Amino acid sequence: MKRIGTSDLVPGMVTAEDVYNYNNQLIIPKGLVLDDKTIAKLDYYSILSIRIEDKKVEVNNDAQVYAKSYSEKIKESPEFVRFKAEFDEDVDNFKAVINDVVLKGSPLDVDQLMNHTLNILDIGATTPNLLDMLHCMREYDDATYTHCMNVALICNVMARWLKMDEESIKTATTAGLLHDIGKTQIPDSIIKKPAKLTPEEYTIIKRHPQAGYELLKKSSLDPEILNAVLMHHERFDGTGYPLGLKGNQLPTFARMVSIADVYDAMTSARVYRGPLCPFKTIEVFEDEGLQKYDPHFIMSFLENVVNTYLLNSVQLSNGDKGTIVYINKDKLSSPTIRTENDFIDLSKHSEIKIEAII
Repeated sequence: MKRIGTSDLVPGMVTAEDVYNYNNQLIIPKGLVLDDKTIAKLDYYSILSIRIEDKKVEVNNDAQVYAKSYSEKIKESPEFVRFKAEFDEDVDNFKAVINDVVLKGSPLDVDQLMNHTLNILDIGATTPNLLDMLHCMREYDDATYTHCMNVALICNVMARWLKMDEESIKTATTAGLLHDIGKTQIPDSIIKKPAKLTPEEYTIIKRHPQAGYELLKKSSLDPEILNAVLMHHERFDGTGYPLGLKGNQLPTFARMVSIADVYDAMTSARVYRGPLCPFKTIEVFEDEGLQKYDPHFIMSFLENVVNTYLLNSVQLSNGDKGTIVYINKDKLSSPTIRTENDFIDLSKHSEIKIEAII
């Protein structure tokens, strides 16, 4: 057996031990064959690595093939080429600014950061599949900065869906951009450790929200942004960290960043596939507990995500292909599909899943 980082897991691998979350609750048992949804579940709980058996089970890879082809179609579009060029430049600028703050103690120029971020937003605003394009952006050695940029853009989209004013949209975007800055204070030897983390090392990793807050608190940032950095791992039901806050104790932008942070981690492209099908991601949210997030924010966000795929073609787990024609608000992961010969309401056929957007 060996320990593998979550980002390097591949369907067909078999768990060699029970996997527990930060609250010591069992989330995946020993001997389970991993699939896309299970790997997404690990991201949902921010599990960094697990121990797997040396053996590997062959699994049906049709969905992975479709996911690859869908992401390749996105990458070939002129919109993506333009988007990626701006994204690459903006991430490099963001990394340079943060390094100056962390290593040199330079003051944080939020306007400078936002100017770069707004450039990519101007391009993304005219693109219907912005979220899909974001999740194709996984080609950096240091994924922290890419993830922060993704979360910033997702927060921006979420704030617009919530019909917030322009100042609040800017605050949400900045909060997303800076939410994980505390990870720059955690040694790589812990974040990238291939072996099982000790309880002490888990405690150190869980300090990154506090570390980010301490790094930024002397700046002139809006307190709402500082709170989002500190509280983005808090959960609405009180199961988060570092303070164990719940419900109305959580400020608005922390609630938003917590959703964007997990959604990006779950849907991002892997070595073996393109971006994870959003319906699988939404199913994990539904299965593992929507109560962990502000009910208005999470339902508005997921419903809008699903609506962006209305009339898209999909591959179903029973081998059929079809078109999404109706969204079931009571079960967002299970819309109604028009196939060649029939209409299938997936909310009434739990044995059939959407495997991939095609």
